[in-house]
Amino acid sequence: MTLGYILAETRGEADRLLAELAARLQGEGRVVAGVVQSRAPSPGAHPCDMELAVLPEGPEIGISQRLGGGARGCRLDPASLEDAAVAVSARLSAGAEVLILNKFGAHEGSGRGFCPVLALALEQGIPALTAVNPRNLESFLAFTGGLETRLEADAHALHAWVEAALAR
Repeated sequence: MTLGYILAETRGEADRLLAELAARLQGEGRVVAGVVQSRAPSPGAHPCDMELAVLPEGPEIGISQRLGGGARGCRLDPASLEDAAVAVSARLSAGAEVLILNKFGAHEGSGRGFCPVLALALEQGIPALTAVNPRNLESFLAFTGGLETRLEADAHALHAWVEAALAR
C-alpha cells in the first residue's frame, strides 16, 4: 500500500504542485485519476471558493456554496464534493495507475468525501497522493493508520515518489 502526502502549509502551494504533477504524469502517458483544484478564486469571490477538475479530462465541479460576502464558516457544498468523489471512483475503477487528490480535508476527516476513493485505491494497489493541512493532520493520520509517507513539497520529489511507487 502506497499513500503519500504533503503538508500544505502555504495557501495554494499544494494545489499548484499536485496540478503540475498530474499534468506532467499525463504528459508522460500515465493514467491519472483524481481531482486537482482547477482555478484560483476569481476577483471578488470568496478566498475559499473552489472548483475541482476531475482527472484526466474533467468535468470541473464547483464544490463551494454561494453564501454571500458576510457569511462565516464552511462554504463546502457536501453534495458537490460527493459528486466529485463518485466521478473519481468511476475513473479509478476504469483503470488508473495513480490517484491524486487535491486534499484530505475536514469532510474526509469525518470519514466522508474522498475516504472511500482512497480506500479503493489502496485496496487495488494504486499509489495515492494528497495534501493535508495542519488542522486536518491528526484525522488524516488516524485514517491512514501508519500507512502514509510524508513527502517533501517539491515537484521533483513528488514525481520521484510516484515513479518509485509505480516501479514496485
